[in-house]
This record gives sequence, C-alpha cells and structure tokens, in this order.
Amino acid sequence: MIKSKDLIMVVIIILLLLLFAPITFLNSFQTGFLLNHDYWIITSFLKFGLLSTIGESIGLRLKTGEYYYRGFGLIPRAIVWGFLGIGIKMAFVIFATGTPVLLEHFFSLNNSVKSMQSSDIISASKEGMGYTRFITSFFISTFMNLIFAPVFMTLHKITDIHIVNNNGTIKGFLSPIKFGEIFPSLNWDVQWNFVFKKTIPFFWIPAHTITFMLPPEYRIAFAAALGIILGVILAVAAQKSK
Repeated sequence: MIKSKDLIMVVIIILLLLLFAPITFLNSFQTGFLLNHDYWIITSFLKFGLLSTIGESIGLRLKTGEYYYRGFGLIPRAIVWGFLGIGIKMAFVIFATGTPVLLEHFFSLNNSVKSMQSSDIISASKEGMGYTRFITSFFISTFMNLIFAPVFMTLHKITDIHIVNNNGTIKGFLSPIKFGEIFPSLNWDVQWNFVFKKTIPFFWIPAHTITFMLPPEYRIAFAAALGIILGVILAVAAQKSK
C-alpha cells in the first residue's frame, strides 16, 4: 500500500530529475553549474551522492518497509557514493576516449572516433554514423563494465559493510576500513552469480550503451539516475544473500 512517505519520495525524485530537464528558468543554472565541465568534480559528487543514496533508501524500503533506520548511515553512504561518482566520471572519460581509438585502429571500425565526437546518436545518424555510434557505445559500455565495474562494485560492497559494522556513524565511517577482514567475508556466491554474472550483462551493459549514445554533459546525470534502479538491485541481492 502506498503511504505518504512514498509520495514524498516520489516528489523528491521528480524534483531532482527536473533539474536536468530543458526548462527555461533553469537554463542559467544548468549551463553555469550543473552541466558545466569546470565543476565536474562537485557535480559528479552531488549527482551520485543524492540519486544513488536515494536508490539505496528505496532498496531498504523494499526490504524493510522503511526508507531509513538508526544505523543505516545515510550520510556516510552519500559520501561514499559522491566519491564513487567522481571515479565513475573519470572512468567514463577514459573508456569513452580509449575505446573508439581501439575499435578504429585495431578492429577496423571506421569513423568510431568521429562518431563519438557527435553530440549524440541522433546527430551521428544525420552524419551517416548512427550505426557506428551505437556499436561504439556498446563496446565502451562492455569494456567499462567488464574491466572497471567489478572492482567498483566490490569496493562499494566493502564500504557498505564498513558502514554497517560501525552502526552508520560518521566517526565509525572515518575509522580505517578493515579490508583484510571484510574482503574474504563477502558473499561471493551472490557477488559472482548475481551481481557480476546477471546485472552486468543483462542490465549495466545495455543501460550504459544508452548512456554513451547521449551527449557527454548528460551521461553522469543519467548514470546517477540509474542509481535509483541500483537500489532495487541491491535489495534483491541482499535477499539472495540470506
């Protein structure tokens, strides 16, 4: 049954997503800050810190019926997601720059680099490179999710356990992470058989293929919005680990 807290959460999500919509009175805010490359560290931190943390709260709601509980560590989780968002932004640049060069010079995919220089797949299609942009976006997503994503997902899981082990407190969060204890205690059956083997090929690769067909300024925002879906995935994974 939908409760008032669910309606509040829906309103919050809509308002956050509307910040990226082509609304006239938001133009100066979007061009001057939100989509401004000069502030990429701050905006990447904020986009992931807000949207992906909301995703985790939604996952908690699916598991427990609540969006928050004492010890959940909302602020520590937001901080972790913020820094992960910065790392994801850097990964986007690395793979979106290197993969087209690899495809063009070593796998003979003509105009792969040029297709990524078009604003989006629509612009690339008008230039006769729509198919190339799609194929290039697919391989960017594939390489990124096979090389970068498993490390990212494992690191996130370790920080998640660290937060829980320290009762969600800021002080506990700032204490040294016991990697040597947490790493071998991870539920590798779920991590491998569900998180890696199912979510990467069936969700993340297709989702990020779409991401790289978008204009560069919208990619991190779209990826952060996917964090809301990630919350549901984490909830499913948590249920499987029981």
